[in-house]
Amino acid sequence: MKRLTFKATIKIQGINPFVLVTDEQVRQIKPGWKRPLPVVIQINGKPDNPWRINMMPRGDGAFYLYLSEVVRKASRTKVGDIVSVTVAFDAAYSNGPLHPIPDWFKVPLEANAVAAKAWHNLPPSRQKEILRYFASLRSDEAKARNVQKVLQVLSGESGRFMARDWKNGR
Repeated sequence: MKRLTFKATIKIQGINPFVLVTDEQVRQIKPGWKRPLPVVIQINGKPDNPWRINMMPRGDGAFYLYLSEVVRKASRTKVGDIVSVTVAFDAAYSNGPLHPIPDWFKVPLEANAVAAKAWHNLPPSRQKEILRYFASLRSDEAKARNVQKVLQVLSGESGRFMARDWKNGR
């Protein structure tokens, strides 16, 4: 597994601390990759067991490497610190949803071609997040309410779903 180590400053976007990984650095990790990139990371050599995460594409070839609280606490770092970042492609990453698509979501999704296309265009990590949430729903009312909302935002309506602002199906 090829590892890349470089120096970077921890910055913040909204409430999310991150390190920017340039397009040149990404090509050294996994050439030609355009989707969320599964990697293992260490900041200043911590945590002892490298942390698994997806780097998120920025749209210009560079990627955001968002730093979880676990990583920042282990490395005793904060926004503004210059850190040593070690990144390697996570070849053991297994893509795809952890939970199956429940029929109460699958049937209405397949009946809505625009929403279905948007669903398939979502990054696997976002699909996984939604399906994990859906797996926690118990009442029929909650399921119906959430299916209606997700179909609206996937169909292109602006709105909020799962604490995110959605626009144009994303």
